[in-house]
Amino acid sequence: MASIHPDLENYIVENMKSEMVQLQQNAVQNHTATMLEIGTSLLSQTAEQTRKLTDVETQVLNQTSRLEIQLLENSLSTYKLEKQLLQQTHEILKIHEKNSLLEHRILEMEERHKEELDTLKEEKENLQSLVTRQSYIIQELEKQLNKATSNNSVLQKQQLELMDTVHTLITLFLLKNVKKEEEKPFRDCADVYQSGFNKSGVYTIYINNVSDPKKVFCNMEIAGGGWTVIQHREDGSLDFQKSWKEYKMGFGSPSGEHWLGNEFIFTITSQRQYSLRIELMDWEGNRAYSQYDRFHIGNEKQNYRLYLKGHSGTAGKQSSLILHGAEFSTKDADNDNCMCKCALMLTGGWWFDACGPSNLNGMFYTAGQNHGKLNGIKWHYFKGPSYSLRSTTMMIRPLDF
Repeated sequence: MASIHPDLENYIVENMKSEMVQLQQNAVQNHTATMLEIGTSLLSQTAEQTRKLTDVETQVLNQTSRLEIQLLENSLSTYKLEKQLLQQTHEILKIHEKNSLLEHRILEMEERHKEELDTLKEEKENLQSLVTRQSYIIQELEKQLNKATSNNSVLQKQQLELMDTVHTLITLFLLKNVKKEEEKPFRDCADVYQSGFNKSGVYTIYINNVSDPKKVFCNMEIAGGGWTVIQHREDGSLDFQKSWKEYKMGFGSPSGEHWLGNEFIFTITSQRQYSLRIELMDWEGNRAYSQYDRFHIGNEKQNYRLYLKGHSGTAGKQSSLILHGAEFSTKDADNDNCMCKCALMLTGGWWFDACGPSNLNGMFYTAGQNHGKLNGIKWHYFKGPSYSLRSTTMMIRPLDF
């Protein structure tokens, strides 16, 4: 076999190398183009997914914004309604205060005229009685003078016998009165105090027209003592959401929380003129009182209507009890001046008027939960309209004690 020429061999080798290089470059370029194409496709897919995610996120944000706007609008509407309600409540309270003042003035004028008429009538009756007695005495003296003129000795004897009889009658009368005084039952705690019992506690009294004796708590320490307690709250152990009959006859224990009973309060205050004192204490330990110079209530037919006069004390410059006279209401007897039923809304039995600024027979709330309670133990001009007090005591004493 003939050998290939060296130049030809070199030429062939060179050509093959250049072709190989060309082939390698083509292969690399093809691979690179393929990789670029794959990368472009991935980038397109990634961009599409990103766009979809952005659309979803935009929808979520839009929905959230709409919800937030609705919540804000609802909050503004609620605030406006609350503000309007507070303004209306304030206006109603101002109107009640004006009405109370006017009615109080009218009541004072009526009472003043009535007192003047009663005084004139009493003076007239006293004068008539005095004239009658004087006429009788003059007649008797004339008879005795005639007898003395005719028979002086007989008259002297009769005078001596008369004097003995008078002395005997006076002695018997004094002994009888002393015995009666010793056996005289206590009408109230003022009688108990004036009989020498000066320690606070439970005593038995006898009320006019009430056959059975009544146990009451007597406060012998506050403002000179002699007070008959008609209401007391101290620990919330007794439910004061009672019926008309229960408030009429009373409930609870005289030594603890209790209501004496409207019928007994009416009967006691019918015996003579009484004053009323109300002792209050808040949950911070502050004490205050309201006192009324005149206090009595009507009978059951008058729905135990409240009559007050002459307010003073430290529990507010203005009275939290309706001075012009409100009728008593309970959950089953609505006698207030409101379209609503105050005894059901505010709980307990009380002289509500048109719900009014006080209710000492409301719900008992403990410390920390006593704020913002419209149905609690309320005395508006001491602690405001929604503060529930810690303890209360209502007590009465004769005006001339």
